[in-house]
Amino acid sequence: MLVLPLMFAFFAVFALALAFIPVSRPTLKLTPAGLNIEGMEPPVVVKPKKKRPLQVVFGIVAKLAFFNKPLAALPLGRRMAADLGMSRTSISVEEFFLVKEILTLFFLWMSVSYAAKDALLFFVLMSIAAGYMLPELWLKARIKKVRDTILRELPDTVDLLGLCVNAGLDFMMALKYVVERSHPSVIIEELRSMMQEINVGKPRRDALRDMARKYEMPDLSTFSRTLIQADRMGTSVSEALNILSEDMREARFRRGETMALKAPLKMLVPLLFFIFPVVAILVAGPIFLDFIQNNPLQSLGSGK
Repeated sequence: MLVLPLMFAFFAVFALALAFIPVSRPTLKLTPAGLNIEGMEPPVVVKPKKKRPLQVVFGIVAKLAFFNKPLAALPLGRRMAADLGMSRTSISVEEFFLVKEILTLFFLWMSVSYAAKDALLFFVLMSIAAGYMLPELWLKARIKKVRDTILRELPDTVDLLGLCVNAGLDFMMALKYVVERSHPSVIIEELRSMMQEINVGKPRRDALRDMARKYEMPDLSTFSRTLIQADRMGTSVSEALNILSEDMREARFRRGETMALKAPLKMLVPLLFFIFPVVAILVAGPIFLDFIQNNPLQSLGSGK
């Protein structure tokens, strides 16, 4: 019976002794980054990023664009999706339709607010046309820029592929080497996408054909067709790439000559409207002022 009270007494004394033993505890310090403990790294406080006004606007636009999904299913929406894919923009078809609608409403409000009543119908029609055509013009200009970039970079890329294939690599290894070692560009990103499609199981012919069909460019179609024929006929890919590289170099040289021949005609417009008037003012201005101040006709008239 005495064992149980003795055990309780022992644990009570032990707990009392532990209460008086100093124990080294980590001290807490309040730092600008938050609560810090000695001997430990300060905690990393992840501050929530403040959304910029443009990000907030784009978020609202993305939510409102949901109502344009029926328009995206139309043939016009499919054509616009292809154009947006060629322009390499992150705007969806629904958002592009919403941009058109916002611009149209803005121009309509400007027309109703400031246009005269007699020409109100004309300005309303012009507002609708401007709201629809301005995004289209921007999209066409961006597609032209992307196509020009591909046209400029494709011969160098074909040269690199030909060098890698001539060095002993097969086409896929050469494509991987060129994609990984080249600087990011439009044609490199397209080749990267094509390589990923092939790696997930898409036939190489279909991937090449889809890339050429996406941009509808003669040089890119020639590149795709040459590789498809080499794969189908079992001919040497290196020889095909070498011939293709020479043809593309000659085509680029001819395009450069054509642009050089068009340069004088393009310079004629600013020459007539901006340079010739200034030269005429500089040359004929002092003569005209001297004629006004010292008019020889007055002396002739007074002599008579």
